[in-house]
Amino acid sequence: MIRAVIFDFDGLIIETEGPTYQSWQEIYQSFGCALPFSIWSSMVGTTQSDFDPRRELERLVKKSLNWEEIEIKRQFTENALIEAQPILPGVEDYLRDARRLGLKMGIASNSPSTWVTKYLARHGLQDYFDTLSTSDYVPHLKPDPALYLSALSGLRVEADQAFALEDSPLGIRSAKRAGLYCVAVPNELTCKLDLSQADFQVDSLGDMPLEELLHVVNSIKTQRAAF
Repeated sequence: MIRAVIFDFDGLIIETEGPTYQSWQEIYQSFGCALPFSIWSSMVGTTQSDFDPRRELERLVKKSLNWEEIEIKRQFTENALIEAQPILPGVEDYLRDARRLGLKMGIASNSPSTWVTKYLARHGLQDYFDTLSTSDYVPHLKPDPALYLSALSGLRVEADQAFALEDSPLGIRSAKRAGLYCVAVPNELTCKLDLSQADFQVDSLGDMPLEELLHVVNSIKTQRAAF
């Protein structure tokens, strides 16, 4: 029986991944270069990608760049875009319904706690969550399972008593490695990625009420247990 829901944050509760990509696209364009999503995609959902957009841009323009100045401009663009983002569709309904149903709620995010709490507070969502598992408190980030294992510990539930909501392949792998049932909820960016490792997928939390999703999750888990 499901007792808890663990949410990813970036791209699942608030769309921050698109603004980050757009801010880098604008920097590349200012130097007459392109940054295709096929190259950027390894950056989605992680801060530990092998791809370095600074090094790649310098390779393209064939010179060193003043990154202190560039980063000020890029962060201004990114922050302005994120500030304008609403909560993603269905999220608030899920939080209210989870509370009504007596479910525990947690967040497992590769971002630091200051980032997560800043935007939760801005949108009045901080009181919904029983535990926050962020990059400050674990030795390894997604796709390692540490964040989800930490969230399970904070919620005091076992993996088979919870499920994860994720928008990226790395997040899905992290949840699955922690033993969680994982539901993929792609956003405008991650819908271009392979999310097939998830156990189930909905196009948006606004498309399926929590109680309906709980029925699906419990039914599939029961069927698997029977084999």
